[in-house]
Order: sequence, then structure tokens, then C-alpha cells
Amino acid sequence: MAGGLFWALSGAAISIGSLHSLAPDHWVPFAAIARAQRWPVRKTALVTFLCGFGHVTVSALLGLLALFFGRQIFQTIGERMEAAAGLLLIGFGLAYGLWGFRRAVARRVHGHAHARFDHVHDPSGATAWSLFALFCADPCVAVIPLLFSAAPLGTVQTAGIVVLYEMATIGTMIPLVLSARAGANRLRLPFLDRWGDAVAGGVIVVTGLVVGYLGI
Repeated sequence: MAGGLFWALSGAAISIGSLHSLAPDHWVPFAAIARAQRWPVRKTALVTFLCGFGHVTVSALLGLLALFFGRQIFQTIGERMEAAAGLLLIGFGLAYGLWGFRRAVARRVHGHAHARFDHVHDPSGATAWSLFALFCADPCVAVIPLLFSAAPLGTVQTAGIVVLYEMATIGTMIPLVLSARAGANRLRLPFLDRWGDAVAGGVIVVTGLVVGYLGI
């Protein structure tokens, strides 16, 4: 009986982890920024991995806290964080797009980015950490019922469910991001080369609006 429950929950963890990663907010921002900042495949995959790891780990921590202190309060917290995630994504997109716009204007006027708009020569590090913080603030509360269902099986089995969920999430995100990045890189347009960061910010804003409207 216990073995059957474990395999059923394993299948659910893999399915939910994979399906929820199909939502555009899990891959469009990475592909857009990778195209704008010309990230290589390795860096794009690494940033996606770290953000996916943070996303699922925070979800699992909420689930563990719910096990110890009560499901309702932490599920409510997770749901509120999920609801705010779309707004955070829109805010990030607006800020990134504005920075990219001003940077492109400075380059066009002066031939290089003015220090006021680009105080670091490689902004990709700050962008990657911003994405990491954004995804840590966007837990998936679907993992909480899984943890409650797996808890009677023991610590090892519960941890196994979490690992499977994490692998399914990250294992879906990375191929989607790399595929979208490859497609975006085929767009050889001078406009995108100059205004790429501003366009990426706009794409992220639209993604946040779509996710918020659809409630995914």
C-alpha cells in the first residue's frame, strides 16, 4: 500500500512539476534576457537552473513549515506570494526595459553607455541575481498537498517526492528556455541589437500581464 502511494505521488510530482513549468513566466524572461545580453548556452542554462532551484526550494520550505505549524496559514502565504509574482514580474520588466531604453539612448548619443546608466560593464550578473530573487518570491503551492500526502511515508520518501518535483521543474524549464533562446537568436534585426534590453523588458511585462490575466 505504502509503495503504491509513493509511486502515485511520484507520478503526480513529475506531472505537476513539468506542467506548471510550461507557464510562460517560467521560460520567456530567461530567453528574452539571454537574447538581449547575448548569454551563451552554458550561462543561460546555469541561470535557469539556479532560478528553478530557488523557486522549488522555497516551495518545499513552505510545505515543510506547513507540516510543522499548520497547513492553512502557509498555504495562504504561498498563494499570496503566487498572486504577487505576476506584479513583481511586471515591475521587473518595466525596470529592466527602462534601463535598457536609457542605455540604448546613451549609446546612440554618445557612442557608448553613460556610466550613470551602466555603472557596471557587465550587467548580466545583477540581472541573474534579480531573476533568482524574483523566482524565490514565486513559490508553487501545489507542492504543499504533495508533501502532506507523502509525510506518512517517512522522511526519505517525502524528500524523494521533493527531489522528483524539483527535477521535473528544472528539467522542463531548461529545454524550454534554450529552445526559445535559439529561436530568438535567429532574429537578426539591427533594431533588436540596439534596443534588445528595452524589447526584452517589454516582453517580460507582457508575460506578467498574460500570466496575471490567466491566473497561471
